[in-house]
Amino acid sequence: MRIFVCFDDTDTIDADRGTGKLVRWFEHELPRGCTLWGVVRQQLLVDPAIPYTSHNSSACAIVEAPDASFVPELIRRGAEHIARNFIEGSDPGLCVVADDNPALAKLVAFGKRAAIEVVTQNLARVAADGAHLSGHGGTNDGIIGAAAGVGLTAWGWSGRFVEFGGLREYPAEVTVGEIEADGMMVLPVDRNVVSPKPSDIIATGSWLRPRLWGGRPCLPVTLEGPGRWLAIGKRPKTAEGEVAKP
Repeated sequence: MRIFVCFDDTDTIDADRGTGKLVRWFEHELPRGCTLWGVVRQQLLVDPAIPYTSHNSSACAIVEAPDASFVPELIRRGAEHIARNFIEGSDPGLCVVADDNPALAKLVAFGKRAAIEVVTQNLARVAADGAHLSGHGGTNDGIIGAAAGVGLTAWGWSGRFVEFGGLREYPAEVTVGEIEADGMMVLPVDRNVVSPKPSDIIATGSWLRPRLWGGRPCLPVTLEGPGRWLAIGKRPKTAEGEVAKP
């Protein structure tokens, strides 16, 4: 069974870390018997009417657990994790739900809506009826992104992985076969959609971020030349030349 544990708005604009990092740290807080399958960043609507921190994104941990009896413990540990690690001045929210919960259908619909239009806390609470949704400080606006992040992740066709296996340990170049052996699907997105060979090389830019497509991690690549591919979606740099906050 998979249990979705989504956090939102745990940082501030001048913080040295983002919500994504807090969610990745949650792996160390999982109860015995549970493992982290991956962490997915979900992009929500960027609009002047929305008081987001920097990008209006939430991050959802996908936890593999023996059964739904672990949900209450994950809620407790998630709330404690926020209390220990959130940045003062943020508006944290937490949403936790197992993949067999009927509430997921409403959360999926809410997540799709939050990605394209302005939504409210009240709409988030209605969508999360039957699931856990809680605010943990400030305005509690983080419940909006937390609910939406669960919905989009459960849908399986939105977001990019910021944690999956050894995602952050790949060298500048890696073979297609190595990527696929680690559970990711390599998907060419060129016009001709040439199929890569297992021995072909992928230039990672030291920044692999597969997408959540069809409920699995998929790495979009473009053809650079014979036997060589480029992973798309390299992390952007700031005006000062540094990479953006994770």
